[in-house]
Amino acid sequence: MGGHQDAHHEDFQLKDTNPLLGEQWPKGAAGPARPAVGGGIAGWLGMDKPSSTYDLVEQMFFLYVRVVKAKDLPPNPLTGAAMDPYVEVKLGNYKGTTKHYDRRANPEWDQVFAFSKSRVQSNALEVYLKDRDMIGRDDYVGRVVFDLGEVPTRVPPDSPLAPQWYRLEERRGEGGYKIRGELMLAVWIGTQADEAFPEAWHSDAATVRGEGVASVRSKAYVSPKLWYLRVNVIEAQDVQPQSRGRAPEVFVKAQVGNQILKTSVVPAATLNPRWNEDLVFVVAEPFEEQLVMTVEDRVSPRKDDLLGRVQLPLTLFEKRLDHRPFVQSRWFDLEKFGIATAIEGETRRELRFASRVHLRACLEGAYHVMDESTMYISDTRPTARQLWKPPVGVLEVGILSAAGLQPMKNRDGRGSTDAYCVAKYGQKWVRTRTMIGTSSPTWNEQYTWEVFDPSTVITIGVFDNCHLGNSGNGNNNNAGGAAPPARDARIGKIRIRLSTLETDRVYTHAYPLILLTPSGVKKMGELRLAVRFTCLSMMNMVHLYTQPLLPRMHYLHPFTVTQLDALRYQAMGIVAARLGRAEPPLRREVVEYMLDVESHMWSMRRSKANFFRAVSLFSGAAAGARWFADVCLWKNVATTALVHVLLLILIWYPELILPTVFLYMFFIGLWNYRRRPRHPPHMDTKMSWAEAVHPDELDEEFDTFPTSRQQDVVYMRYDRLRSVAGRIQTVVGDMATQGERLQSLLSWRDPRATCVFVFFCLIAAVVLYVTPFRVVALVAGLFMLRHPRFRSKLPAVPSNFFRRLPSRADSML
Repeated sequence: MGGHQDAHHEDFQLKDTNPLLGEQWPKGAAGPARPAVGGGIAGWLGMDKPSSTYDLVEQMFFLYVRVVKAKDLPPNPLTGAAMDPYVEVKLGNYKGTTKHYDRRANPEWDQVFAFSKSRVQSNALEVYLKDRDMIGRDDYVGRVVFDLGEVPTRVPPDSPLAPQWYRLEERRGEGGYKIRGELMLAVWIGTQADEAFPEAWHSDAATVRGEGVASVRSKAYVSPKLWYLRVNVIEAQDVQPQSRGRAPEVFVKAQVGNQILKTSVVPAATLNPRWNEDLVFVVAEPFEEQLVMTVEDRVSPRKDDLLGRVQLPLTLFEKRLDHRPFVQSRWFDLEKFGIATAIEGETRRELRFASRVHLRACLEGAYHVMDESTMYISDTRPTARQLWKPPVGVLEVGILSAAGLQPMKNRDGRGSTDAYCVAKYGQKWVRTRTMIGTSSPTWNEQYTWEVFDPSTVITIGVFDNCHLGNSGNGNNNNAGGAAPPARDARIGKIRIRLSTLETDRVYTHAYPLILLTPSGVKKMGELRLAVRFTCLSMMNMVHLYTQPLLPRMHYLHPFTVTQLDALRYQAMGIVAARLGRAEPPLRREVVEYMLDVESHMWSMRRSKANFFRAVSLFSGAAAGARWFADVCLWKNVATTALVHVLLLILIWYPELILPTVFLYMFFIGLWNYRRRPRHPPHMDTKMSWAEAVHPDELDEEFDTFPTSRQQDVVYMRYDRLRSVAGRIQTVVGDMATQGERLQSLLSWRDPRATCVFVFFCLIAAVVLYVTPFRVVALVAGLFMLRHPRFRSKLPAVPSNFFRRLPSRADSML
């Protein structure tokens, strides 16, 4: 039983890999041995490796064929009219076709086909020009044949290969004979670094048809630029209630898109109510929505009368880059609705004298708009580009391959997976191409991000593509060949905190893809990555550790916790909606999973995990207490004698206490250096309390919110419990995070932070040794009791340094 548990636990461990990356091939040296498939292609498979910027992935070779256009095509011999031409590119058993044109003698396609080296089964490339026949038997016009042994090689940064005109020839005959008509083509051998790679038709996805073709290609996306819209509702003027003889209970309702906020109700006899309340929304460029303000009267708990309305475009408001510029307030006239009247059979409301509302509104550009969990934040820059600081590093990620993926759908009676990766860091999202029908996909795609703060996290997820069009690759679990599901299935994700990476080191590991399902935790496979973090300026990097994590406005004019949670939820919805409108779309279920939309929901499992994280922090204190008890009991005479000697020295020379403490921490830091972590943290199923979770707790975690239970009392109590417990869970997790950050000071989890702290301890030990203790105590006391004029609203340097330290929250599942 114990051996089985150990093997099961080992299944979730991070593993070292030794992929043959591009940087391991010296320039001009021969690449690794590659089996030739046919004598004609041995030359281009065993060629010397040219220089390439893809040095974190294994080189993959493709035969590229660019079909540009044709000219002087002969007419249809039967009708005499211009033909309906299209081109078919064939290599062995794989063939791709361009779109066809109706009655055109000089068509233009400009389409690229890519044939993977691993699937080449022929020595010759054949390019056919055909005439589309509505009956179904397309007419053959001519062809161009290429010997693969003669195809040139091209790898960026080489210039693109210029296309050439080729005369079409008949199929019959040994050498064929020329016919009228020419085809402009470019044929070359390249790698995945080629510019044509993302948009090319790939033989790996030859079975995909229709709209599904766009969903299998690699793409890069950019998150919409988010702003906070702050609307200060000051007052209203000349508010007339519809029912006379009662004091109106007036409030203002503001709406932007699906975001609705209300001011408090002002029960006053005056017709000029005042609020002076701030309403904050999340908006995105381009500003498509409008701000709709309505003044309403609370007649009864279930009835509100509309007294006035105004609709304002968001472009009307100025953009503020700091808290100091004073935003001018403005009066806006309200449409006032009167008695309904019938004119020419239509009912409308009369517009009477309009009342006014007094607003002060602006678009806040000095905040960072939260669109992801704070614990896994990947970007801390403010909205306004003018406030951005230069990058401090570069993050490069090579998404190599996956292994052992679980079958996600049933195709032709057997399990199948169509996997693709999504990586999110900052405003840039990337999506690899989809590998069709394989449990061991190989992507070998490399992506780069600028890093503005190392205390950030990159998230990489793996999904099963369920939108492959009419290719027949959908989920056929249901009888009768049911339609594929509308949601891409989750396979798993990983998170890597950049501050835990050593500078300029290449990390090559296989990360377990762990997914929590209603039946328990499950390993879905392994994702193999190559990651490198390059520092551009070490001085700027170290200086960054003394700066606040978020922009200044978050500390000078902070939001409340409840307000920040609501704004984050709205920002997540906007990002998911905008990326879902891209072509091809990055679907909502993918974006929400990457942004951890459900991370703040109540979970008994997470609460247990955070509780035991907090409990483990006291294990060190308990061990120290046991050690001191052993010293008092004289269990080790030598240790007890040394403690007595140390006690006498510190009592006789009290000024040595602080230097001794700092010197002790300095040596602990040096001692822990040799045991520093050699790999980034990963999902820990044991710490996440996912291995021994009770089935009833899983049922509660995967229950909908609000709950799907039937009884009304359970609805109310259960939802209230989950809401309150979710906040408790967050507080406990924050407490555990602070303690783990304290532990990480000397653990070298963040090598730069530990190095700074260790040398600070050495300097502090020297300074405190040469400085009288009374002077130190006086300076510290005066500093703590300094006048408020000499205090700043921004966090102190030690606080900024401490908040940037990593915690075990990165390993939470």
